[in-house]
Amino acid sequence: MPNILDTLKSEHDQLRELFAQINKTADSEADTRHELLKKIEALLIPHAKWEETVFYPAFEDRADHEQKLIYAEAIQEHRAVELAVLPDIHAADVDSRQFAGSVQVCGELIKHHAHEEETKMFDAVRQLFSAEELADFDRKYASWKDSSGADAITSYAKVKTAAMAFMRNPDSPA
Repeated sequence: MPNILDTLKSEHDQLRELFAQINKTADSEADTRHELLKKIEALLIPHAKWEETVFYPAFEDRADHEQKLIYAEAIQEHRAVELAVLPDIHAADVDSRQFAGSVQVCGELIKHHAHEEETKMFDAVRQLFSAEELADFDRKYASWKDSSGADAITSYAKVKTAAMAFMRNPDSPA
């Protein structure tokens, strides 16, 4: 039976691999960096937005006091990436050390977040939701990713990131 936890873990694994690839690039490989960043964001943004709008609220509704701390940490980690690190990446020239450093920090945050989610949150989720509910989340997530709502939320997040990058560096390529 399909399971949302397996799907999210698979996407975490894909993100870890994409960050490993982009972190191996040289400053002179601007085109490769640009393409890898597009792949990262195409996977990361819908994943994060669905978690924030569907998965995390469902978890919080059933969570006990200690589990709500897991929820709060996860939300703050998403905010750090969305409001600080991604705009910094877009404010930097793709062929710069600033870009490389910001991507490195983003990858480290994502790895940490994924590990915390896969261990602490997923363990709690397995206790709070039935196998049928986890399968239903998986179906809903697959359907949502192909929806106009997902496209709209993803587009909005990208515009917001570009605007914040521009405010940090008006000459940025964002």
